[in-house]
Amino acid sequence: LRYFQQACYAASAVGYLTGRPGVCLVVSGPGFLHALGGMANATINCWPLIVIGGSSDRNQETMGAFQEFPQVEAGRLYNKLSVRPSSLEVIPAVIEKAVRTSIYGRPGSCYIDIPGDFVNLQVNKSSVKYVECCLPPPISMAEHSAVSKAASILALSKQPLLIIGKGAAYSHAENNIRQLVDLCGLPFLPTPMAKGVVPDNHPNCVAAARSTALQHADVIILLGARLNWILHFGLPPRFRQDVKVIQIDICAEELGNNVRPAAILLGDINAVTKQLLEEFSKRSFKYPSNSEWWKRLRVKIKNNEERSKGLALQKSLPMNYYTVFHHIRELIPKDCILVSEGANTMDIGRTMLPNYYPRQRLDAGTFGTMGVGLGFAIAAALVAKDRAPGKRVVCIEGDSAFGFSGMEVETICRYNLPILIIIVNNNGIYTGLDANSWKEMLKLGNPATCVPPVSLLPNSHYEEIMSAFGGKGYFVKTPEELQSALKASMTDKQTPSLINVMIDPQSERKKQEFPWLTRSNL
Repeated sequence: LRYFQQACYAASAVGYLTGRPGVCLVVSGPGFLHALGGMANATINCWPLIVIGGSSDRNQETMGAFQEFPQVEAGRLYNKLSVRPSSLEVIPAVIEKAVRTSIYGRPGSCYIDIPGDFVNLQVNKSSVKYVECCLPPPISMAEHSAVSKAASILALSKQPLLIIGKGAAYSHAENNIRQLVDLCGLPFLPTPMAKGVVPDNHPNCVAAARSTALQHADVIILLGARLNWILHFGLPPRFRQDVKVIQIDICAEELGNNVRPAAILLGDINAVTKQLLEEFSKRSFKYPSNSEWWKRLRVKIKNNEERSKGLALQKSLPMNYYTVFHHIRELIPKDCILVSEGANTMDIGRTMLPNYYPRQRLDAGTFGTMGVGLGFAIAAALVAKDRAPGKRVVCIEGDSAFGFSGMEVETICRYNLPILIIIVNNNGIYTGLDANSWKEMLKLGNPATCVPPVSLLPNSHYEEIMSAFGGKGYFVKTPEELQSALKASMTDKQTPSLINVMIDPQSERKKQEFPWLTRSNL
């Protein structure tokens, strides 16, 4: 990739998609610093990553060496392990420890520092401390008494809710979770990157009634999800004061954060879900589908879906977000990997674009990181090329988000990755100005002082960046043009494409109960 930060984001996404750490190689000083964003993002997302960075020669430390920086010390804030090998002989052991640390327990990033003078050093081969590759992460299971207690609490619930986090996706727990949902008849809510662990079109999915489900559930099972800002910390008024939380997590330190659980199940999400399945198979528990709770949720789901459908079918021009996503949903493959980032683009896209398979949605994540889009898309395309040839990657960006990493279009074209980039362009961040309003604004004086800082240059032709590097670019303003561009892009499976979709600069999402920063964008 062209930029260290994007390379680090890409490597972390490889780790999430494969379960083995992606590796990112960076140069010293500024290169290391630019990769810190990727290290922090991986650790906070709980994705395995290894970053190997060059550093200045050891005999020049404190002398003002070229790109000298305390990299090991700085790396400790953002990584599970930050280390410099003491000699050439121990490098294999250090690499093994970094790989093991990145995937054991709660996954995360590890940094290995290689001084410049190591490059030309020689060592006797017999003195090198070779070690075997680490075993796969051990599978831990919850105590039987805790499983039994959790099952008893759930069996007595009047308004249960299962929340599926991306930890469940990483654990490959989809089969057992699907069985648990079906066996017990539970309503479930996926966090954004857990979409597809159980398909979004499953009748028990209550994502369209998210606020109601969270606010009124009396028992909540957390499957690899954390009670952080994404889930409003599990606190009132977003949750009931007396809600009983059954918390399932691989990390002991996470248990009890913000809310004291009624039951704690420490272990691998897939293994613990299987334990719950075995427990419920003995109890024959099935939550009734005709309960008042289900009726309430279904009414809310129907109302919200009708509101979104009404916005999606509007014929006015310029188009709104919902119209754009309606046509995208109709024409992209159901098994494509979706990458999404932006403000309204990501938020609305999450509700409008269903996922049917696990680990096929990548977005700003727990850290809310903008700029991850194209790095994630490149990683997804390379993993798909190796593991699922023919699978498409669709990267949907806001125009502001695209600006963080737009030059990686060259990387996409250089490696001829058949990625489709869709830019939902509203000329700004949240809202922008149309061309006429922009001209009027310029009459007031210097645009640096007169134009709102969230406004970007109107009608920017981002698709020409793709064309400049040999891909195919489309500039569309109408539903018919969008449909035509989507069909052409989906038909051509060999060439990267970018569709620049102009929408109403004042288009927003339907009115919500809570502002963006208190909703989930992960």
